[in-house]
Amino acid sequence: MPATHLLLALAIVAVWGTNFVVIKNSLAAFPPFYFAALRYIFALLPMVFFIPRPKVPWSNLCIYGLCTGVGQFGVMYYAINSQISPGLASLVIQTQVFFTIGFAMFFAKEGLKLYQAVAVLVAMTGLGIIAMHTDATTTFLGLALVVFSGFSWGVANTANRKAGAINMLSYVVWASAFSIPPLILIALIFEGGAMHLWEVTLAAPLGAWLGVFWQSWANTLFGYAAWGWLLSKHPAAVVAPAPLLVPIFGMGASAFFLDESLPAWKVMAAGLVIAGLVVNLFWPSLRTQLRRYF
Repeated sequence: MPATHLLLALAIVAVWGTNFVVIKNSLAAFPPFYFAALRYIFALLPMVFFIPRPKVPWSNLCIYGLCTGVGQFGVMYYAINSQISPGLASLVIQTQVFFTIGFAMFFAKEGLKLYQAVAVLVAMTGLGIIAMHTDATTTFLGLALVVFSGFSWGVANTANRKAGAINMLSYVVWASAFSIPPLILIALIFEGGAMHLWEVTLAAPLGAWLGVFWQSWANTLFGYAAWGWLLSKHPAAVVAPAPLLVPIFGMGASAFFLDESLPAWKVMAAGLVIAGLVVNLFWPSLRTQLRRYF
């Protein structure tokens, strides 16, 4: 990968990782599900008027939009708001990899390989360590909610695979239309009603609105567009390892900007989860290389 492309990949994962700090700061002004609704409103508008709809069924867009908008980000925002620290959320959400594997086994009849079972076991050990250290900043409920977000992301990944080879930016923009109505409905029912949300909208400081636009444009539109471009230029095996850096950026940014502590147990848990992801991603190619020499 050329140096410029490598820098672009690092920029993408830096945006995705540090995004968890942006989420925490903006949640000081916006209720979580309303914040998620705003994210998808500005991901949809005005881009939907300039990007053609991807050639996939409406039902596929609906599943993806509901799972990412409500199940992944709406629930995760709720968890980060009061139930889990942003750094740990950036780590735990990576469980989506293993849910994606599980759905592939169920729907595509793909068998579970031994190395995948080992990867899941290693990562689950890391999650177990987190569960043993719940406190005021990270509750068991928060951990469960972010795992559910990973589950929802796994469902969305499965829908994305069913869609086939598509323009990912177009897919995300048009799917956002299905994220917005349920998020607004949840916000209206559980987050104070229309008058309260209108007051929140008027009272939100500039920094909170910058967080909304960072979510919509940097994290969603730039991230997916640039990622799709890299995948079009390089083999997936070359590009795919980059997201392993997301938890590192997430935990590092949370420690630097939010003074989130990094005790030994947290570093150990992160190491185990990332190790599980690495085993799942790299073992097939590593095994091929080893067979050439042994």
